[in-house]
Amino acid sequence: MASRKVISRADGRRKGTSPPPARSVFRDLMPADQAAEMEIRSTLLMGLEQWLAASGLTQTAAAQALGVTQARVSDIKRGKINRFSLDLLVRLAARAGLRPTLRLVA
Repeated sequence: MASRKVISRADGRRKGTSPPPARSVFRDLMPADQAAEMEIRSTLLMGLEQWLAASGLTQTAAAQALGVTQARVSDIKRGKINRFSLDLLVRLAARAGLRPTLRLVA
């Protein structure tokens, strides 16, 4: 009887297996409570970045719409997450019409 050879993929998984569930890098680097906050902040910041790109507004016009300075809009575009608190990101997302919501999962 000939043995069957299992072909492995370049990423180390066996052919036909699904990838492991996505895991936040924040969960690898921080305690769970801080990681949860960073994940929410990241989601809000990415949403604002997408809104800016889709809006076609200049940074100055976007700053007026959001009620912040042009420098803050630049920080959003560059993904400077450490410059924004969670509550400010929620307010900015609401001002952009993104209707931020929170869903808790046990």
